[in-house]
Amino acid sequence: MSNALSNPVIESEEHRALRAAVAALGRRYGREYFTAVVAEGRHTDELWQEAAKAGYLGVNLPEEYGGGGAGITELSLVLEELGAAGCPLLMLVVSPAICGTVIARFGTEEQKRSWLPGLADGSRKMAFGITEPDAGSNSHRITTTARKDGGDWVLNGRKIFVSGVDIAEATLIVGRTEDARTGKLKPCLFIVPRETPGFGRSPVRMELAAPEKQFELTLDEVRLPADALVGGGPSHAFGSGGEDAGLLQLFAGLNPERIMTAAFALGMGRYALGRAVDYARTRQVWKEPIGAHQALAHPLAQCHIELELAGLMMRKAALLYDAGDDLAAGEAANMAKYAAAEAAVHTVDQAVHTLGGNGLTQEYGLASLITAARVARIAPVSREMILNYVSHQSLGLPKSY
Repeated sequence: MSNALSNPVIESEEHRALRAAVAALGRRYGREYFTAVVAEGRHTDELWQEAAKAGYLGVNLPEEYGGGGAGITELSLVLEELGAAGCPLLMLVVSPAICGTVIARFGTEEQKRSWLPGLADGSRKMAFGITEPDAGSNSHRITTTARKDGGDWVLNGRKIFVSGVDIAEATLIVGRTEDARTGKLKPCLFIVPRETPGFGRSPVRMELAAPEKQFELTLDEVRLPADALVGGGPSHAFGSGGEDAGLLQLFAGLNPERIMTAAFALGMGRYALGRAVDYARTRQVWKEPIGAHQALAHPLAQCHIELELAGLMMRKAALLYDAGDDLAAGEAANMAKYAAAEAAVHTVDQAVHTLGGNGLTQEYGLASLITAARVARIAPVSREMILNYVSHQSLGLPKSY
């Protein structure tokens, strides 16, 4: 991102080496590969497999299950550097970061043995379904329910904007079960294999140039065995799994999701800024290159500053999460996602503007980022909901909802 990263106080030698290695991989593929994959309706399988072979996809997962034994800090650097090269892998956010983290922290031994090696080596993918058509950002309105029927679970409900269901062997579904003691509904997470009867999917047509497709899911009397519940029964791991741990599991996945979304946005912003700076250095209309004019130089400098600041917050959030401080990590992850999304939107807009008409051509590959950059403002949680979180959690102001 800048020369500041060469300072070992800011980033370790190991992390700088990881960045350099992933950046080199990303450059071998680049934006041209990414746009070609999108145009042909394919997936980024070649890049995914090479990243897996190098150990990048499962860098955050436990070594005993084939992972790298590191954390979200390292995985976020992988996604950021691939994005900065113009070829981000969205499923990194979903499969190893959300699903892998939840299973590694809360899964039964059998669930860990079954899923983590495949998630780590890239041979298996898992999607994540939480958003519902009528719930939006209000997770308390989730209507997907799970009821016990003998030794099985039966799920009914709908999900929307679920990434990569067509290439994932299973989807981690957030449902709600009734608490036998209070009668209240509480969240639980279930692993639903793609071909399970009653588990339907239909693509959502998006104005978004991405290899990963979005889906609406329907769960119509989907019958699952008892071991589909993440963590097994309520007695598993002293109550840390199964029915009594839904909220813990959920936030164990959502904080990495926000950190990785920040990485996604940072990579995009860095790519756009790099293209704009290269253009401004060489494009000459008057006597000097256009980058000599402060009307263009200063906005690009401002974008660089904003990306640097967001990157620092992302690393803070990742370090807090990896250190096990979930409460502090929650605040930092929300702030990182907010800051990175705002920086990315601003930077992409300024990059396109710097190139003028060329910024809207396919040759320069920036126009498609205008839509993509907005995603980080909207998903996995809107900027307004983050401001709500900070206003009442960080500042102690009363809730409006």
